[in-house]
Amino acid sequence: MAETQSERRSVFQRIRGKASPNEQAEMTFIDHLEELRWHIIRSLIAIIIGSIIVGFNITFVVDRIFMGPVHKEFITYKWLCQIGNWIHIPDLCMNNFNLRFQSNAMTEQFLMTFTIAFTAGFIVAFPYVFWELWKFVRPALSEKEKRGTAGVIAWISILFFIGVAFGYYILTPFMVYFYSTYTISPLIDFKPTISDYFENLVYLTVGIGLLFQLPVVVMLLTRVGILTPKTLKNIRKFAFVVILILAAIITPSTDPFSLALVTIPLYGLYEFSIFLSVRIYKRNNKGEEEEVEEWS
Repeated sequence: MAETQSERRSVFQRIRGKASPNEQAEMTFIDHLEELRWHIIRSLIAIIIGSIIVGFNITFVVDRIFMGPVHKEFITYKWLCQIGNWIHIPDLCMNNFNLRFQSNAMTEQFLMTFTIAFTAGFIVAFPYVFWELWKFVRPALSEKEKRGTAGVIAWISILFFIGVAFGYYILTPFMVYFYSTYTISPLIDFKPTISDYFENLVYLTVGIGLLFQLPVVVMLLTRVGILTPKTLKNIRKFAFVVILILAAIITPSTDPFSLALVTIPLYGLYEFSIFLSVRIYKRNNKGEEEEVEEWS
């Protein structure tokens, strides 16, 4: 069970008087493992509860959400078509595709029900899962570090859902349209499997949601003094290469268009992280002689 910081300290003090240094370290490590185990168990329970709720509504979730970007009436296609008509670019009306999926294994659809429910349950329960992780990490921080990380759960959750929404409403429709209309020969029929679509959908939603945590990570590392704006500026070129590699892993293909759709917002988040790091660093060092160069 989770213990407070004072309770842990009293336990460790009792241990010090009755055990050798090696035994103290071992018992302390076991106590932390026990606490971490309960945090993980509670997180899994939250995910399972979310999965059960989704499972009871699996038909709606599959038809309206999971298969949403496959329908021509999806809201993204409507918006793009309206924008295309407004700026006189008819090619933005991406409604000339017809996509259906196939299932080649007898148990595929049955197992896919559980996979979809679990993934949706994780997305819904993400704020609570991170809160459990934060409860485990927070007692190890100093009072200054705790003050510097106020509101981290809210920011993490907001950025995660923004990333998921970006992947779902922007990246996935472009992916669906591109691959359903691209062909190298009229003799080839495009018949994707449902598992292939699900895999790409997860990469472009959950994967982007997790990568959107970059600004919060930079803020936390800057506030605790581990990272500085100067370091972030010096590694810009390396960061761009890493972001490009991550985008290539997340993107379901290597075509330049899809790669750019993922790379541009991620690198924009990196630049925004530098901006936040500069402000936090200045605030932490207010009144000192050292000044931080303006973000550029």
